[in-house]
Amino acid sequence: MITEQRRLGTGFGAHSTADDVLAGMDLAGTTALVTGGYSGLGLATTRALVHAGAHVVVPARRPETAENALRDLPRTEVHALDLADLESVRVLSEGFLATGRSLGILINGAGVMACPETRVGRGWEAHFAINHLGHFALAQRLRPAFAPEGARVVAVASSGHFLSDIRWSDPHFDTGYDRWLAYAQSKTANALFALHLNGLGTDHNLRASAVHPGSILTPLQRHIPRDEWLAQGWVTPDGTPAVGFKSPEQGAATAVWAATSPLLEGRGGAYCQDCDIAEPATSDDMLVGGVKPWAVDPDAAARLWDLSCELTGLSAF
Repeated sequence: MITEQRRLGTGFGAHSTADDVLAGMDLAGTTALVTGGYSGLGLATTRALVHAGAHVVVPARRPETAENALRDLPRTEVHALDLADLESVRVLSEGFLATGRSLGILINGAGVMACPETRVGRGWEAHFAINHLGHFALAQRLRPAFAPEGARVVAVASSGHFLSDIRWSDPHFDTGYDRWLAYAQSKTANALFALHLNGLGTDHNLRASAVHPGSILTPLQRHIPRDEWLAQGWVTPDGTPAVGFKSPEQGAATAVWAATSPLLEGRGGAYCQDCDIAEPATSDDMLVGGVKPWAVDPDAAARLWDLSCELTGLSAF
């Protein structure tokens, strides 16, 4: 059964932080894995989960940087992972499986935004490969570890999905590259991934959701010149984030809510924002948010899943 895109009335909102969401919650004994969990939103996510008692595994493309960022946080561990490299995904996953631990939470938070045209793996476009296919492969590889008593997978998507459906005839931009459409397609892919995974995992107590964290200025924007931040209206002339932008702690709130909220027991596959299930988008204003129909289309989700299985050679579900 597909969860309806209708707000639940959670009591949280756009200004809630990850610590607010987890207040009073005891995650002792829970192991979480957070990609990108050492920078920006990911670091705020890791901190909140640790504060609630979880043990957090942080795969990192830059392990030394991650170790430095997390050195004051207990119950964290860092392992090397390059989501652009399926062999790296295999090594990380097999290393985790070898520990015999159960995984209660997987948050797919790492990614790239509006980067120069880059080809990785088998000539794949980098946004699609890193933001989607690498995380798809990670979930496939980690399937045996998902806690049988219940596990949650959270795909960090974005209102950027407003700009593009999946480009079925040219997903890798072989006929002309556009950095924003490439990012947008990958964010639509994140939402569709969660939708289909949730359906496949329902009988195994595995739930998946996609989340829009909100507009936040983090290292994710490293490829975008500062003058473009101003032109896009992200900052004021003095560099202050524009009205409507969140702090990293506020941005992390929806992911940890989707990973832990009792309100999502029996519900999954939804696209969420502001610590609640999002309503269908009624405008093209990405700051208002909501979800476009192509990001919650079950037929498109199944089609993307099949394509992803074909590209990665993985089909564990």
